Amino acid sequence: MKDQDYMKIAYDQALLARDNDEVPIGAIIVKDDQIIASAFNKKELQNDVTAHAEMLAIREACQTLQTWHLEDCTLYTTLEPCIMCTGAIIQSRMKRVVFGARGQRWNGLTQYISQHDFNHYPDISGDILGTECSQLITNYFSDKRRK
Repeated sequence: MKDQDYMKIAYDQALLARDNDEVPIGAIIVKDDQIIASAFNKKELQNDVTAHAEMLAIREACQTLQTWHLEDCTLYTTLEPCIMCTGAIIQSRMKRVVFGARGQRWNGLTQYISQHDFNHYPDISGDILGTECSQLITNYFSDKRRK
């Protein structure tokens, strides 16, 4: 499968987040062309500030593989990872990160990595289905403001 195909699956996770009145962000992790983890934002459902889609997917991947080393894995996420998630990506030695929409309110993965020295740098691809991912988040917040 191609990056766009995997991002569509992450997007489906984001739709689950939206349906649960969570900020619509979804993530999956792929290793050897197999999805080994999938998650959506659950900050509200779990009353947990760390329950970002990326963090939940990383935890699931680590449990699935029985290791915290994810160096042969790719994370697909519908929004550019925040600084917290970036830390987990670096710590897990994630090989690659593919994101949809660019973060606009906070410094995210690309800015943070470019401004700091680390012992590991994932390959990064952005703007994969970026318009669709961005529109989903924009629509979610527009609907919230109207209510």
